Formats: sequence, C-alpha cells, structure tokens
Amino acid sequence: MDMTLSEAYRAHPLHLRHIIPLDFSSVLNLPDSHAWSLPSDDYFSFNDAGSSIPIIDLMDPNATELVGLACEKWGAFQLKNHGIPFGFFEEVEREAKRLFSLPAEQKLKALRSPGGATGYGRARISPFFPKFMWHEGFTIIGSPSHDAKKIWPNDYARFCDLMENYEKQMKVLAERLAQMMFELLGICEEKRKWVGASNVCGAVQLNFYPSCPEPNRAMGLAPHTDTSLFTILHQSPTTGLQIFKEGKGWVPVHPHPNALVVNTGDLLHIISNARFRCALHRVTVNSTRKRYSAAYFYSPPIDYVVSPFVTRDLNNSVARFRSVTVKEYIGIKAKNFGEALSLISN
Repeated sequence: MDMTLSEAYRAHPLHLRHIIPLDFSSVLNLPDSHAWSLPSDDYFSFNDAGSSIPIIDLMDPNATELVGLACEKWGAFQLKNHGIPFGFFEEVEREAKRLFSLPAEQKLKALRSPGGATGYGRARISPFFPKFMWHEGFTIIGSPSHDAKKIWPNDYARFCDLMENYEKQMKVLAERLAQMMFELLGICEEKRKWVGASNVCGAVQLNFYPSCPEPNRAMGLAPHTDTSLFTILHQSPTTGLQIFKEGKGWVPVHPHPNALVVNTGDLLHIISNARFRCALHRVTVNSTRKRYSAAYFYSPPIDYVVSPFVTRDLNNSVARFRSVTVKEYIGIKAKNFGEALSLISN
C-alpha cells in the first residue's frame, strides 16, 4: 500500500524550489517571496463565538446524526471523548518540536525528493500559488524510519515508534468515523468493506508554522480542500486554522482541550454526491507564537473506484460526478488543483 500511494505521487514530480523550505530561523523580515497581497476584509475573519464548527462528543448517543449535520453544514467538526489520551498528543507534539527545531541543514537531509511523497519539505500545494507559505512539513506514509535515520542516524527509534503508533491510533478512529458516515449515507456493506483493510491510504503530516514578523501579510497554508475522504487533525493551543463558511467568511477553529478536528475531503464529497461539503480551509500565522499540528489523511485503497451514492430521492437521484479511482483523482488534482472536482462533474 505504501509504495502504491507513493507511486501515485511519483507520477507528478515537483520542482525543488517548491520543496525546499525557507530557513525561518535566519529570517528577520518577511521576504517578498512570502508576502501575500491579502485584502484586509479577507484577512480579518468572522469571529462570532456563536458561530464555530460543532464540538461533538463521540460518546453521545446521537453522535452519528450530529456528525452528519456537521458534514452537511460545515464539512468540519471537533471531536471529544475519542478515546485517545491527551498525554499521547503531547508526546507527538514534543517530537514534532524536536524535529522542526533542528538546524536547516539537518532537516534537509530528509528532504522530499521531486517525485517523492514522504520526508521534509514545503506543502505539496505550493506550486499552485504565486507566493510561498510560512510553513514547514514532514510527511509520513507507513514507517518514517527511512527519512528519520537521515536526520537522527543513532536516535531515530523514539520518533519512529511514536509516529507509527500515532498512525495506528488515527486509523482506528478513522475507521469508526467512516462507518458512521457511510451508515448515515445508507451505503451498503459491499461498498464499504475496504474500511478496516490493511491497504487503505493513510498518511501523517506534521506541520510547523513559525512565528512571523508580519503575520497579516503572510499565509501559513493557502486555501485548499483535502483530497482525502477526511482528515483528522491535532492542533497545538495556538489558533490558526480557519474554515470557510458561505455568508460568514473565514471562521477560526479555536483549539478545544483534547479535541481533534475532523474535516471532510474531496473523496467524501464525491461519495456523498455533494451532500457532505469538502471543507475549504487555510492556516494563518502569529507574530509571537509558533504553531504545530499533526494531520492524518484517510482515504480508500489506491485502486478503489469512488462513485457518488445516489438514491431514489428526487434530490439525490442523479450522480453529480463521474466515477474515478483514488489514484486517478490524485493525478487530476496534482495537475489541476482547484479545478479537480469540476473536471469530474457530470
């Protein structure tokens, strides 16, 4: 599975300028390469305490229905009582800090190759924007040992053990959420028997957003939707993630103690026949605080055919998208990014 997912990206190599991050530790001023022209009304997001993504208790008897409503209205929610102890996320964050605090030359030993899917580098969406983002990332598919050994030749075991455990814990939670969502959509067992299989596409992305001298002119992560079925995110206490909501603008997702953020991706939008939104989101940066997050991207196996689920209901009787394999959709988005969904629309 890991090689197959990597192969899907290998077919769409990036130029090194879109992979090598800026050495943020040596920067005192915002360079022009990272200076975005953001209209003031766009940057200052909607911030009403009464309007934010829902916080759902996984132990709530109505959790499945609440998840469905959140996917329909927001494409995102925060999840509490998910069964993973807070101390575990603190450990993951500590290892992320240990990684990103290293000198640039040490991190660059594990630089993602032009056709690679794992290792250190800029956000994969970087080529589609005129300016660079105030961000460093580290991508893990399966075991991170191949990349971690390059950085810590004699001290990689702790990082690897923790990240492999993180990926396992996230996969178990993702399987539970996927079953809830598919049950709500009425998708039959045959169409979802891949859930729980060993060949699902899963990836962990560690993110670091350094403090920025001019945060109002910089962008941590530019607006995008995730390719995945959905993404599960642990974020450090500093606010930065924002979800776009029609009629309201950019709504901040304030970190909630021991809650995980779940946002829906393109593949779930296709399977739900556009009933579930795919959350357009971005990350802003801070002048004094560094921010860390760990995302787990969950998708069906690479050769799985993603098809819209239609019913006899008049509002859902016509497929809005053509069927595509996961690999094919990754390829379409790698070339067309923001236009990918429209290119498979019926």
